[in-house]
Amino acid sequence: MREFFRRQGVIPSWKTYFITAMGAMAQGLFCTLLVGTILNTIGTQFNIPFLTKVLVSIKSGSTMIGYTLGGLVSLMVGAGISVAIGSSLKAPPLVLFSLIPVGFAANAIGGAGGPLAVYVVAIVACECGKLVSKTTKIDILVTPIVTALIGISLAYLIAEPIGTAASAVGEAVEWAMEQQPLLMGIVVSVVIGIALTLPISSAAICAALGLTGLAGGAAVAGCCAQMVGFAVMSFRENRWGGLVAQGIGTSMLQMPNIVKNPRIWIPPTLASAITGPLATCLFHLEMNGDAVASGMGTCGLVGQIGVYTGWTRDIAAGAKDAIVAMDWIGLVLICFVLPAVLSLVFCELLRKLGWIGKDDLKLDL
Repeated sequence: MREFFRRQGVIPSWKTYFITAMGAMAQGLFCTLLVGTILNTIGTQFNIPFLTKVLVSIKSGSTMIGYTLGGLVSLMVGAGISVAIGSSLKAPPLVLFSLIPVGFAANAIGGAGGPLAVYVVAIVACECGKLVSKTTKIDILVTPIVTALIGISLAYLIAEPIGTAASAVGEAVEWAMEQQPLLMGIVVSVVIGIALTLPISSAAICAALGLTGLAGGAAVAGCCAQMVGFAVMSFRENRWGGLVAQGIGTSMLQMPNIVKNPRIWIPPTLASAITGPLATCLFHLEMNGDAVASGMGTCGLVGQIGVYTGWTRDIAAGAKDAIVAMDWIGLVLICFVLPAVLSLVFCELLRKLGWIGKDDLKLDL
């Protein structure tokens, strides 16, 4: 049995399912939901007719729902996640393509917690499809049928409960944030920030739990503290290349150095413990854009674009009158200025104590 699984490319492991697949999930989210949101925001803010025009109308019950270009991209979030996961699991072509309807179904049934449902269902469907791939002479029929049948059936059974559970956890975090913004601001900021630097996906976690509102704002603060913090405090070792790679790319680049000397993680983590409650208690920074942006930090400035998108949505809904100067000040301070200053100060103190040595932050760029 083990030999058969190995031959079919099904090799279960914690790394495969909880690091590789979750990282792929974040990429699928980014290429669909997040890109679609960005396109809609650009179209609305710059009045670009092609991006604001309804291109397709789809009947849902007795009503017709219109979709712009960005809306169509976002609509494919379930399919995007499932294909990304299948690709990361090295699914054969017939399995990979069959995951498109599986992901779409799981996301639709899962509701607000759809991304987490897609994650679970796509992994199971993909691995089952791989087990039957090229084992019969009618592979062109067997593999797609098995993948789609198992995937959509599983989605029908578990997607809604998974989505409900994920939404409940997200709502509980948001409720706790409203009750204790100081304490929860620290907890959410530190935990999500650490997740961003670890080889797992903070974006996928935020999307799965639907972290928005003040909780989303704290998550943004924590992620920015890690990315900007590592970028600035390691500038003497990595110069401009390292600044861009970590500040706009990912702080995950520092993981090999963290393994060698965990103390280098202290400055940005302390920074996140400060900026998180400042975001929630002082600036009331909220992420009312898509939840996936809460876990992106300054990666491609997606976190900041998400906050801005939330502002525009609130204005359109009548929940916010206008974007004021304090909004911009809070965003810039929480996302860029404070993470840079605090991390640099803490890092210099640790350098003086001998906890961070020469080249401890050096990247192999």
